[in-house]
Amino acid sequence: MSLEERTLELLIGPQHPASGHMRLVAKIDGDIVVELRPNIGYVHRSVEKLAEVKKFLQIIPLVERPSLADTTANNLAYVMALEKLLGIDPPERAKYLRTLLAEINRIHSHLYGLGIHGVMIGSSTAYMWCFGDREPFLELAQELTGARLTYSYIIPGGVRRDLPKGFAERAEKALKYLEGRMKDYFDIYFNNPVVRARLEGVGVLSKEDAIKLGVTGPNLRASGVAYDVRRAEPYAAYPNLDFDVITEEEGDCYARVMVRVREIMESIKIIRQVLKEIPEGPIIHESYEKLIPPKLREEMKQKGIVKFPSVFANLRVPAGEAISRVEGGRGEVVFHVISDGKLSPYRMRMVTPSFRNVILFEHLTKGARVADIPAIYGSLDYFPPEADR
Repeated sequence: MSLEERTLELLIGPQHPASGHMRLVAKIDGDIVVELRPNIGYVHRSVEKLAEVKKFLQIIPLVERPSLADTTANNLAYVMALEKLLGIDPPERAKYLRTLLAEINRIHSHLYGLGIHGVMIGSSTAYMWCFGDREPFLELAQELTGARLTYSYIIPGGVRRDLPKGFAERAEKALKYLEGRMKDYFDIYFNNPVVRARLEGVGVLSKEDAIKLGVTGPNLRASGVAYDVRRAEPYAAYPNLDFDVITEEEGDCYARVMVRVREIMESIKIIRQVLKEIPEGPIIHESYEKLIPPKLREEMKQKGIVKFPSVFANLRVPAGEAISRVEGGRGEVVFHVISDGKLSPYRMRMVTPSFRNVILFEHLTKGARVADIPAIYGSLDYFPPEADR
């Protein structure tokens, strides 16, 4: 019997409980995957096209929507591209506040991905623990920004809100809690022999293939490539902060999980530095601050909240094009904005880490067993709406 006669086509999704809104089309020989093709066209957000008819400020909440729970990266990368075109640089305090939110977001994004991965391989405990332990960080982000997930906190020239009173103390409490919690995760989940058997040596991505395929983020660093935009092209407050680029060498599912776990600890270190070293000063660029009426400006300073200057309603960005990139929780986020001097971008392109990592479904599953598909999928922290933007 030929291989073609022996293979069956197995359809996973697009309404699979774990896969999200995506269909996987697998050809299998017994329980061995011969080929697996992802079909990512089920949740097209049309963000890039919609941006052409939205004003520049209206696009900020638009670009956040595809990447739940990793929204800050999109917000920051888009605004950084605008700032290049506008020729402005945010105040130092605003840079630290941007970094603070980005690292809070990185922690709860990694916990989200780890929890989803847990339930994919049958650990409801990991799922419930991770989602429960996200809450203190969602609360911190909400206290800082006023929103739970889609913050729209970063604006051209700065941020919308200053640190609330007592924020540092409440943040430290959450950080200490999560540090102490990590031992429990290793005892119950990460060092569980069943979990390690499901993940170690499965879905191995070599260093050479990771580079050749253009993989990004923790999936790249888990194969031994020490590439992180925060170090390669520093932005916000990262040039002033001490942190390590986390790598693992094995390139398997377990290594990808461990990179995210260790990055959580690095984010804790970064948050502590930000809260200790954040400078005093304004949170929005002086050219915009002076456009706010004096009485309103004084009220703004007392409350620590930016009232949008009227110029933002019809912000015109000088003609030109700019590219920016940041290191989000799932990997590198790239924005390319082209302006023709009108109220909306002539063209906007966003390249998300899930879109760049989607190639790994086909690459890593060939020759694997059917039961390994969810283990590999979950280890990639892939988010279908982010790829299908």
